[in-house]
Amino acid sequence: MATKTSEDTAADTTAARHDDETTEGAGTAGKAEAAGKAEAPAGGVAAGGAEEAADGAVAEEAADGPEGGTEGAGTPSGVGQGAGAVVSAALGLVSLSGGWVGSVAGARQQLIGQLRTSSTAGVGTQIKAVYGDAWHTTALWAGFFALVALVTGVVVLARPAFGTPGRPQASWIKSVAWAGVSLGVIGLLLAILKYSDALLALPSTG
Repeated sequence: MATKTSEDTAADTTAARHDDETTEGAGTAGKAEAAGKAEAPAGGVAAGGAEEAADGAVAEEAADGPEGGTEGAGTPSGVGQGAGAVVSAALGLVSLSGGWVGSVAGARQQLIGQLRTSSTAGVGTQIKAVYGDAWHTTALWAGFFALVALVTGVVVLARPAFGTPGRPQASWIKSVAWAGVSLGVIGLLLAILKYSDALLALPSTG
């Protein structure tokens, strides 16, 4: 009986040790699982915050993208104003001489004067019909080009007041437009003086 009791005691001791080891292992696993669960929400919250931040950045870029594109598309580039300024300056230069159209119109009027004036007409009448009317026709065309140059230059200079607020006009556009306006004023003044015979009047026949 004593031996049996010792064996039972040893078996009980071994079983108790196994139970303790099982309990300790279960406790360690439980702690590890609890730590994993504790870390998982923290990691999930961090990942969720990062995903939300990324989604917010993408949404902000998507919102800014079309708006910026619309602003760039709707904002005038100034090409039309620059072209208008160049046209104004070119017409101002043409107005100083009347241009090819004025020369052709003057030659045509001179031919009409020759055809309508008889050879027996006075010298003054012939000069006026052949040369005077042609000179006046050239002055009219020069004045027309000068007026168009003047109006075009003024429109280009006044365009920013009716365009996008806060968008300044390029300096070269202003310079060329002012040149067109100045040449237009000079050409118009010369055309008036030529047409009124105040400048380069017809010679007197008296």
